[in-house]
Amino acid sequence: MRWLQNHPHFLELNYSIVNRILALFDRWLVPGGITEQILINLELMIKGPIFDCRMCGQCVLHDTGMTCPMTCPKNMRNGPCGGVLLDGNCEIFPEKPCIWVQAWQRSARMVDYKEHILQIRPPLNNQLQGTSAWINDLNQDIPLRPRGWQS
Repeated sequence: MRWLQNHPHFLELNYSIVNRILALFDRWLVPGGITEQILINLELMIKGPIFDCRMCGQCVLHDTGMTCPMTCPKNMRNGPCGGVLLDGNCEIFPEKPCIWVQAWQRSARMVDYKEHILQIRPPLNNQLQGTSAWINDLNQDIPLRPRGWQS
């Protein structure tokens, strides 16, 4: 799995293909339906082992070098906390690399989403925990950003 994570351009291509395919079926991809349960199970089976997905419902893998920011012990969604050790490891778990150092390095290997690492992401909408990120992304009625958030 580490090989896949370290080759984010391959994952980026797959993300773009799946996104285009799902967009064709967006009218059937609604929250609470059978298709959502199917997508939740698929996301758990695929994104779980590859990205250690936490099912936040607001996936930003394509923005963060195909590295899940929710695996940061401090749940930082917009970059390192300031506690990155000199060797690039995490201050909480010094034996592990900082998720944001990995995200920065991996995003440099992407093509279409390379610059997305520079974007500021809104805080999580915790009400979406355990839902399908694909459905949430395609469904414009779901509030992915808190009220008043300016992007």
